[in-house]
Amino acid sequence: MSNRQPVSALKGIGEKTGKLFEKVGVITIDDLLSYYPRAYDTYDEPVHIGQLREQAVMSVASALLKPPDLLRTGKIQMVSAVIKDLTGSLQLAWFNMPYMRSNVKSGQTYVFRGRVVKKGGRLIMEQPEVFTKEAYEALEHSMQPVYGQTRGLSNKTIVKAQKQALEIRQLEREYMPAFLRKKYQLAEINYAAEHIHFPSDEKELLFARRRLVFDEFFMFLVGVRRLKEHREGERSSWVLKERREVQAVKEGLPYALTGAQERALKEVFSDMAGGRVMNRLIQGDVGSGKTIIAVLALLQAAYNGCQGALMVPTEVLARQHFESMKELFEANGIDRTPVLVTGSMTAKEKRLAYEKIASHEADIIVGTHALIQEKVIYHRLALVITDEQHRFGVGQRELLSTKGEMPHVLVMSATPIPRTLAIILYGDLDISVIDELPAGRQEIKNCVVDTGYRSKAYAFIQKQVEMGHQAYVICPMVEASEMIEAENVVDYAKALKKALPETVSVEYLHGKMKAREKNRVMEQFASGEIQVLVSTTVIEVGVNVPNATVMMIENAERFGLAQLHQLRGRVGRGKAQSYCIMVSGNGGKDTMERLDIMNRSNDGFYIASEDLKLRGPGDIFGVRQSGELEFKLGDIFTDANILKQVSEEVNRILDEDPGLDKEEYRELKRKVEQYLGDRDEHLNL
Repeated sequence: MSNRQPVSALKGIGEKTGKLFEKVGVITIDDLLSYYPRAYDTYDEPVHIGQLREQAVMSVASALLKPPDLLRTGKIQMVSAVIKDLTGSLQLAWFNMPYMRSNVKSGQTYVFRGRVVKKGGRLIMEQPEVFTKEAYEALEHSMQPVYGQTRGLSNKTIVKAQKQALEIRQLEREYMPAFLRKKYQLAEINYAAEHIHFPSDEKELLFARRRLVFDEFFMFLVGVRRLKEHREGERSSWVLKERREVQAVKEGLPYALTGAQERALKEVFSDMAGGRVMNRLIQGDVGSGKTIIAVLALLQAAYNGCQGALMVPTEVLARQHFESMKELFEANGIDRTPVLVTGSMTAKEKRLAYEKIASHEADIIVGTHALIQEKVIYHRLALVITDEQHRFGVGQRELLSTKGEMPHVLVMSATPIPRTLAIILYGDLDISVIDELPAGRQEIKNCVVDTGYRSKAYAFIQKQVEMGHQAYVICPMVEASEMIEAENVVDYAKALKKALPETVSVEYLHGKMKAREKNRVMEQFASGEIQVLVSTTVIEVGVNVPNATVMMIENAERFGLAQLHQLRGRVGRGKAQSYCIMVSGNGGKDTMERLDIMNRSNDGFYIASEDLKLRGPGDIFGVRQSGELEFKLGDIFTDANILKQVSEEVNRILDEDPGLDKEEYRELKRKVEQYLGDRDEHLNL
């Protein structure tokens, strides 16, 4: 069967389930096979009741003393049973599963597995799975995949589909040269594709994962190298001279630029006036003042009679940049016109914006991906800036540069990546670093606590709201999962509404919401209508709210340090003192050591380099992947050594054989062309 066939070609997947798979980005069998587990569940030996730990998923072997009871409270039905051993007793509770009453018989020994919670001073195992002793023994010590889910699409359904897809898939021809596989001990590609989903142990998983991560980095860096070669030494049609009007705006700012900002601005202006196409990355920590560099560069283009475009990842951020730009222009008497372009604008609004752009009535264009995806015709587009670079892949950089006559490209990132890695990842770009914070910025106060601190944290949030401030609460998951032990946005928001007074407005936000709904919530939070926002990491780059003073992160141990730092950067943007509360659901030594780095420092570059030192292969089981760039599995921190190895090999191979024309590279060339072709097709190039 072709791997390009839709998942609905699999048995048991009808139209309805196919649409649910589509929600998580799985359309074809190929998509399914590369929909990798987000974690693995290990089935440990059953323990005595007295050894159960609160909030942990554990197993107990026991027999019911008497048949279960069926209890009703309003619309909720609960099947309840009690088991005992010499160390204690445990209540089992199944909600809205009345059939469990006849499924579990008294006198027979079962293994019950589920999350243990404490209610009213007693331990309860909620929604436990039930196994015969033999069935559980078959699973014991195995690693079961846990996938990202959506409502209606269970882990069991995904596992079943994966097993079927692996059975009927069309096998891949091995494309990695034999010498590379031998040198780096890389698994055969079909073996890796199977065992990333169903490893028998951790060693097998790491072996499979290493191969897939190596390949991800390899294809990505070939793309970067091609882009670099394509751009190298390109003469620019746009020689943008320094203008006194821009200097006057800089001198009229209510603050002085830091030394690092001045250095970055000088490098940008020098590139724009130098006669070659600028391809520059500005790396600056959250709040280091990258945006003003962007605005001054856009004005330089505008005062040279050209257009400049600023592309950001969210509509709310685009609108915020647009409004603050208008205010700055009015305050300084700047006679240049900015215009906004976003996907949710009406057809009429878009048409008017396009007309202004095409006629050059608009000098500066601010927007989202709509700037490259919609049919925007520019007039003398000389500069393109993308904010939060890691949200736009290499392909988008390529596509942006095709708008107009090879405009200058400036990309900005607040993700603190150690310089050694940045040079590899952004090999097609020159790098400027802003490593100073503007004067007057207050340091964020940090604390790392366990779940027992929650009620104090809620009281603190309430106090901050009463003082007129706002708060974020971050959860790692959108909805409750049958397999993963972590807080989820939907249920957490309901619980928080009950814990805080009715006068406090609490709402939630996550990436699976419709764009319009997301924009509404973010705008209401930005305007102060919503006081506490419970969100997934979708807010990482979403919105600038200077009034937010508290960032509370649940299950902080599930995030990489770089990502925690990004999240923390959402507060501390105003004049008031700000706070970051990191709640750890796992008090292990390694976890606390990692989180203590966040506690000690607000310097993103220091945190990134410490993260690099601490990460090891085992981190793939607990720490959420950093999600930068275009990698599904690869993590630039955990896999930094692989990234460096791949970079050396890509450069060596392409230096020797730029066209991959040697016989030993024949299959690799096929795969590279397929990868670059798929990406170009995805971007409508």
